[in-house]
Amino acid sequence: MIALFLLVVALFLAAFGALHWYVWRRLIRDTTAPGSAVRRAGNVLYVAGPLLGLLAVRDDLPGVPFRLEGIVDWPGFLWLALFLYLLLALLVGEAVRPLLGRVLARRDAARAEPVKAGATGQEAPVAAEPGARPQAPALLSRRIFVSRVVGGSAAAVALGTVGYGTYGVLRGPQVKRLTMPLAKLPRYAHGFRIAVVSDIHLGPLLGRGFAQRVVDTINATQPDLIAVVGDLIDGSVEDLSSAVAPLAQLRARYGSYFVTGNHEYFYDAQRWVGVVRELGLRPLENTRAELPGFDLAGVNDVQGESQGQGPDFAHALGDRDRSRASVLLAHQPVVIDEAVRYGVDLQLSGHTHGGQLWPGSLVAGLANPTVAGLERYGDTQLYVSRGAGVWGPPVRVGAPSDITVVELASLQA
Repeated sequence: MIALFLLVVALFLAAFGALHWYVWRRLIRDTTAPGSAVRRAGNVLYVAGPLLGLLAVRDDLPGVPFRLEGIVDWPGFLWLALFLYLLLALLVGEAVRPLLGRVLARRDAARAEPVKAGATGQEAPVAAEPGARPQAPALLSRRIFVSRVVGGSAAAVALGTVGYGTYGVLRGPQVKRLTMPLAKLPRYAHGFRIAVVSDIHLGPLLGRGFAQRVVDTINATQPDLIAVVGDLIDGSVEDLSSAVAPLAQLRARYGSYFVTGNHEYFYDAQRWVGVVRELGLRPLENTRAELPGFDLAGVNDVQGESQGQGPDFAHALGDRDRSRASVLLAHQPVVIDEAVRYGVDLQLSGHTHGGQLWPGSLVAGLANPTVAGLERYGDTQLYVSRGAGVWGPPVRVGAPSDITVVELASLQA
């Protein structure tokens, strides 16, 4: 087992190094002069960036205080995001490179055609000035020019993409509003509003200030109920007790509810459940609450199975009155089959981040029935939030963060 692990690590590092070498070659070596200040700066960047990135992906750096981890995580994770889009842009540039080279070759060939002069049709050669440097071959000049155009464009695209994606995270999640009809919902519960937030991921990157922004955004929607659908934290109770404190300010007519996500089980889920309860949220640990017009159920995340605390649908839903409408809070959308089996009308989930960094949505789609948004499975509707925070790079591309206000609608209204 150890040998297999070491083999996987070795293959990962080899691929990681090879891809970085490719990007360095195209972006630095092919565009700069040997020994120049720009090349030296690029070399430093391409040593420090990958090292910081590898340190950032490792949780709980040995000997590094939690408050200092962000000093490593911010530049390290930003480098990984920037590297991803540099790589993608340069790969697209490989298709552009030969086309641009041919265009320049034809232009140079047209300029080199002799201009007809008099009857001979020839021009006299122009003598080089004394002391002038010999000109580089046209082919070499074209190659450097093409490399600089492609490399510069790739760098501009990558920097712009990561910059805008980081701004979107720091700005905070935006509010989405959806109306979801439930066949069993009575008329008097028509218009009941649930503010759904998932994947806040408070930790070394996003702390108390971000939590306050999320709380203020939720409260401004004036919901009837608040549902925090897992992955609240990325750290221990000791490290994040201050960061989660703003959640005590959440206000809704019928209160705030919480279910665990997979990340809670990385940091003592039971302690976090206790902290959440002290903050005024009601944890739904494989149980349910009867609300006006519908049942609100919640199950533990599937990651809890490794600790004997996994989802128990029978306990949460098995003995309920199926003539009543039901809403299920479950962090991961993969449990939708169980929700259908137990006659759930609406499942609210998160976990996927909507892919967070395109083309991550394609990868997330391989592991989840729904990556983001609303889909129907039999008589059960599944809504998957893109989440409020981030995991890994503090960047979102093609998957903006959200807090969703779900308005339940009665067909009898």
